[in-house]
Amino acid sequence: MEPHFTKVAIIGVGLIGGSLGLAIRKRGLAGTVVGVGRGEANLKTALERGAIDSYRLDLEEGVKDADLVVLCTPVATFPALAKSLAAIVKPGAIVTDAGSVKESVVSAMEAAIGSRARVVGAHPIAGSEDSGAAAARADLYEGAKCIITPTASTDGDALNQVETLWKAVGSVTVRMGPASHDRIFAAVSHLPHMVAFGLVNTVLDMEDGGFVPYSGGGFRDYTRIAGSHPDMWRDICLLNREQIVASMDSFIEHMKRLREMVAASDGAALAGEFERAREVKKKLA
Repeated sequence: MEPHFTKVAIIGVGLIGGSLGLAIRKRGLAGTVVGVGRGEANLKTALERGAIDSYRLDLEEGVKDADLVVLCTPVATFPALAKSLAAIVKPGAIVTDAGSVKESVVSAMEAAIGSRARVVGAHPIAGSEDSGAAAARADLYEGAKCIITPTASTDGDALNQVETLWKAVGSVTVRMGPASHDRIFAAVSHLPHMVAFGLVNTVLDMEDGGFVPYSGGGFRDYTRIAGSHPDMWRDICLLNREQIVASMDSFIEHMKRLREMVAASDGAALAGEFERAREVKKKLA
């Protein structure tokens, strides 16, 4: 059975929040969807595109009587938002999120709001380098994984409702603890962004950027994720610092090994490393 919420309030109606609003409204999963934010131009775009039924610039007005509140702003804003919601959200409402860091964020949300609302952490694995309501798509979550991160304090009914919502908009859901989530995604999501930022800036610094005009498809593949929003990735690095550092340390060790193979002209070892990576790529294709 698909869930149905009387009122959903989406705080932050950009690519992620706007796409969720479009998917909810397309499938009739809520009586009304209200967008909440500070940028009125973006909220007007969300309204025009059908991602929301209405919008509010005031947080209290926006979440009033909502039985589901979804935080889709940058993850660094979640703890402060939770503190604000603690005094104004409907008692018993579900508060969930779409952030890519979970352990510190969910803990802060539960501490701030857990006595009034039911907190359920979530992370849809979908997105692009584009941002804002103009980039939102109703099919963004179809076939994408969504990680649900319950804790010992998570209300069972709220957990089921949030998981069912993500399934209803097309996601394949997976449950795991917040700490496991952060360790995994430091490796498969956060590390690739660090590598992309580092690679692009390395080439940019060679010959004062003179090599960049000669780049081909491989370099452009890296510039795609290096084009992600700097403030968002700064916050992710700060909030998941220990796990990202551990992943970067592991990557540096692998780069040292590759460097040694190149320096030693060890073609057999290089081919073995390349084939190992190629086999992984085949499975992901």
